[in-house]
Amino acid sequence: MTLTSSTRANLARAAIEGMLCGLADGLDALRGHGVEPERILLIGGAASHTAVAEVAAQVFDVPITVPEKGEYVANGAARQAGWAYLGQPVAWQLATTAEPQTNYQPQIRSQYARRHVEAGG
Repeated sequence: MTLTSSTRANLARAAIEGMLCGLADGLDALRGHGVEPERILLIGGAASHTAVAEVAAQVFDVPITVPEKGEYVANGAARQAGWAYLGQPVAWQLATTAEPQTNYQPQIRSQYARRHVEAGG
């Protein structure tokens, strides 16, 4: 970073990219165990920001879905409990507010990974 490139917008994007790249590393670990995701549900406070969804669509190589605000951690726990009890997945209606077009840009992750290694990670 330089004084010229250290703008508020660049710092904000770097923070969001770093967080999403960390999550993408976790997704890669799941893939290493044979799990292949069909989509990413982008939930939480930051998910309501269009810019975050756009960056997520660049970081992840699977479709992004932004659902309406809700209690998704509790809903997910209830679904898992229902699945365990019933022995089959429980139907779940999901109203979405956005589904940004996937615009995967692998250079974002490769730059993040290079900097992570350089920092001793």
